[in-house]
Amino acid sequence: MKDYYNILGVNKDASPEDIKKAYRKLAHKYHPDKGGDEQKFKEINEAYQVLSDSSKRGQYDRFGNVFEGGAPGGEQGFGGFRWAWGNPGAQGDAEEGAGFSFDFQDIGDIFDEFFTGSQTERRQETKRGRDIEVELEIPLEATLRQTEEHIHLTKFTTCTRCQGVGAEPGTKVSECFACRGTGEVQQIKRTIFGSFTRVGVCPECAGEGMRPGKPCNVCKGEGRVKAEEVVNVNIPAGVDSNQILRVEGKGDAGRKKGKAGDLYIRIAVKKHSLFTRKGDDLYMKKGLSFSQAALGDEIEVPTLEGAPVLLTVLPGTESGELLRVKGKGIPHFSGLGRGDMYTQLNIDTPKKLSRRQKELLEELKGEGL
Repeated sequence: MKDYYNILGVNKDASPEDIKKAYRKLAHKYHPDKGGDEQKFKEINEAYQVLSDSSKRGQYDRFGNVFEGGAPGGEQGFGGFRWAWGNPGAQGDAEEGAGFSFDFQDIGDIFDEFFTGSQTERRQETKRGRDIEVELEIPLEATLRQTEEHIHLTKFTTCTRCQGVGAEPGTKVSECFACRGTGEVQQIKRTIFGSFTRVGVCPECAGEGMRPGKPCNVCKGEGRVKAEEVVNVNIPAGVDSNQILRVEGKGDAGRKKGKAGDLYIRIAVKKHSLFTRKGDDLYMKKGLSFSQAALGDEIEVPTLEGAPVLLTVLPGTESGELLRVKGKGIPHFSGLGRGDMYTQLNIDTPKKLSRRQKELLEELKGEGL
């Protein structure tokens, strides 16, 4: 004999609420769609169908079995496959009265509520506005400080005539007679595990719970209309390409006062003619003459902010060397500190020489330079 109490992990004096709680926990754990043990899942449901019914539980406690025309659930309204229940000796098809029939067609719907959220949550989600994603191209200089950008969107906005309700102003909004304002109706399904009450969206009001006496003339009952809107967005310093900024509630307006979607802004930083960004550091190239590299010099280099800085070139500098200016790169997105600026020194070889330059270089060549 199967110990249904042990299967659910409850005591024999467990309350109906304790049994229900234990069942839900185990059903989540062993449901085949969640990668669980199918046989264990069937066993858990068998135990719950008996212990959750006071009549069946009473029979089980007294006799160690349940007798309803030979099996829990009987033969009422099931068709198709036959499964022996409560008859350890049954082989193949159960004898008349020793088993029952069921149809697998709606099994996937029975536990739908367990894993996809409540009908109320799903109804709210269907009313929610769509998220919008846009790309915003900004110059490299704009990453040095917080800036405000104005983004022009064509999107759903709340209807100003009905204020998002969906009903013509002055008309009555009544409770749906079919669902009594809940937006949900109950459907009873009979399955292998017994009869289940499934909650579905009310077909009369499409889950709204309310029905307007007259739909809004502007939005036709949607509670929203397509319109142009300018969204002002603060772009923080230090942003980089492919970084996404989220602005809550600035996507499409929801249907009939549903929650608005969000606006997602994908940043694209334009290439700069002089500077290359690597992380929060900036790199640029600066040409040197042979004499500057050999003798040393002070050179002026630009910065992204515009004001130039002086750099010291040491005698004997080789082509490709980097000079660092600390704190002249891009601000860190965290707001703490900045990257650095690096100048790569490249020795320029002249393509054309004057007669005097050639004479001097010939003399240097004779000196071993």
